[in-house]
Amino acid sequence: MKRTSRALSCAGLVGALYAGAAAAEFQWNFQTPGTKVAQDVSDLHLLMMAIILVIFVAVFGVMFYSIYAHRKSAGHKASQFHENTTVEVLWTVVPTLILIVMAWPATTHLLAVRDTSQPDITIKATGIQWKWGYDYIKGEGEGINFVANLTTPQDQIYGKAPRGEHYLLETDNHVVVPVGKKIRVLVTAADVIHAWYVPALAVKQDAIPGFIRDTAFRANKEGIFRGQCAELCGKDHGFMPVVVEVVSQEKYTAWVGEQKKKIAAAAEDPNKKWELAELRARGEKVYAANCVACHQANGKGVPGAFPALDGSKVANGPLADKLAIVVSGKAGTAMQAFGKQLSATDIAAVVTYISNAWSNKATANIAQPADVLAVRK
Repeated sequence: MKRTSRALSCAGLVGALYAGAAAAEFQWNFQTPGTKVAQDVSDLHLLMMAIILVIFVAVFGVMFYSIYAHRKSAGHKASQFHENTTVEVLWTVVPTLILIVMAWPATTHLLAVRDTSQPDITIKATGIQWKWGYDYIKGEGEGINFVANLTTPQDQIYGKAPRGEHYLLETDNHVVVPVGKKIRVLVTAADVIHAWYVPALAVKQDAIPGFIRDTAFRANKEGIFRGQCAELCGKDHGFMPVVVEVVSQEKYTAWVGEQKKKIAAAAEDPNKKWELAELRARGEKVYAANCVACHQANGKGVPGAFPALDGSKVANGPLADKLAIVVSGKAGTAMQAFGKQLSATDIAAVVTYISNAWSNKATANIAQPADVLAVRK
């Protein structure tokens, strides 16, 4: 009975572990491929693992058999031999042939991964601590540009709320592309080295400041494919996801139309005078999307890493100084330039919000879009 009880307990434990693993979508292998190249890479991986397994079993099988069958306790005596030409030829020729067999498909697939010729659509991806900026520079969506920010709530990041389904893997804007079209991605960076990486599409390219490198993919099915920056680009390296949404041609055309309407609607009059309440409300949203990771929702910053804005001399100082820092960044610090990332209205709004948020009382500091444009010149 005890044995039966133990067996049932073990079976229950294994079942519970399996159920937990299944619930967490535990994976032993690559992500489900979304392109032919990704499928080829996955197949190549399995082929290589099979070859390695056969070599492992053969080598260690012979070794362990020799150790056991020719052990001293069984009466065997060690043989003395030297410079066996046949053995030396075999252990040179056989590994060479194995390497050739492995190198041929590896080289073929590598060339396929690196083929960026004749794209249907070209997108420029710019790595910025800690988000990606995208510009559609060739194809139907030419002229579309946006910044993709992490949307995982701060409460989830700091363990104050349960983690969502796509924890650290969701953005406010997706890179939308049509299925079956070849997409070339020009990759660069505005500050430090990043990497644009989407495993299911078999694309991974370093983003290096001052250089433009490229990669390409052709999705063979619709869906959302997620990745992350694959370089250690700073403190919040893990908060820089990549989300590619593959849709039908019809949906892509509709998306392009919607984006161009948004761009036209966002072309606000730079001479418009905004009220304080309007700027604060808009600035709070801009701050949450672009500033909260470093300076925190309460404006206290991260001691030793990012300065506090609540009660700081800068936040309560002259308006021109704040605008200059937000537009051009601050050399020698992690403060990046937002002059080309945000609209004049957004910059004016976030500066106004910071000046009047928390304990800050710089109520006279109401920035207008025209003030930002003057600093940009």
